[in-house]
Amino acid sequence: MRIDIITVFPEMVEAALNYSIVKRAIDQRLVDIRVINLRDYTEDRHRTTDDTPYGGGGGMIMKVEPIARALEAISSDGDASPRVVLTDPRGMLFTQTIAREWAEEKHLVILCGHYEGVDERVRRHLVTDEISIGDFILTGGELPALVIADAITRLQKGALGDEEAPSKDTFADDLLEYPHYTRPADFSGHRVPEILLCGHHARIQQWRRWHQLHETRERRPDLFARLTLSKQDITLLNTDEPQAPPTKRPIRISGSRPDGEPNRYLKEEQEDTDGTGTGDDS
Repeated sequence: MRIDIITVFPEMVEAALNYSIVKRAIDQRLVDIRVINLRDYTEDRHRTTDDTPYGGGGGMIMKVEPIARALEAISSDGDASPRVVLTDPRGMLFTQTIAREWAEEKHLVILCGHYEGVDERVRRHLVTDEISIGDFILTGGELPALVIADAITRLQKGALGDEEAPSKDTFADDLLEYPHYTRPADFSGHRVPEILLCGHHARIQQWRRWHQLHETRERRPDLFARLTLSKQDITLLNTDEPQAPPTKRPIRISGSRPDGEPNRYLKEEQEDTDGTGTGDDS
């Protein structure tokens, strides 16, 4: 996949692409990210990319001509009709669903908005999409462009060590992710939930699903409203947090050792079960 980022601050964007998963994906040629300096497509000696607005008012407006030239050059060098995205607070909200859709594109162009915005003719005639990463105002579109590029890159096959990782992420199925813990098991008296240490994988999966459902219902009711709940999900929502199965108890062996001494060693520990003999008391 190819991603072009058009910006008046190329150094800022290039620096951020030199780290972590995005850099590895670029090095492995899983994604081709090119940073385009919009000033390279100006025709005056001051390399002007903005001008004052018609009708008066404060702020500066990004000019249409440099943007049009940049897009024309990109189209002639790659896909003739790439998806062209303008970062703009008036755009639709960027979501994981959109990230998955755009990750399937062969060629994506992200135009970083700036100043008071772009000439309206850019929005109406040169771009295919307008996108926002939230209801707040930033100095420019470089940070949103990097957010979008990162979200799309990690969805490329081979970008993550675990092939199934994208399907387990928060928002992958409109659920928030479950809590995570690592060593130490006890930090200043705050212990890792015992269920994560018990080795009972079915119980652990149940605990994780319980937290996903409850966290999403409490924190993101908008996402929760979109869910199609299974019978098991409904049951989990109406029960208390799953706990670790009962601990193993030692069983003393009766009789004597071969040397005639009383038998003081213990038989292998046995796990409490529900009596079904299945070993699954979930």
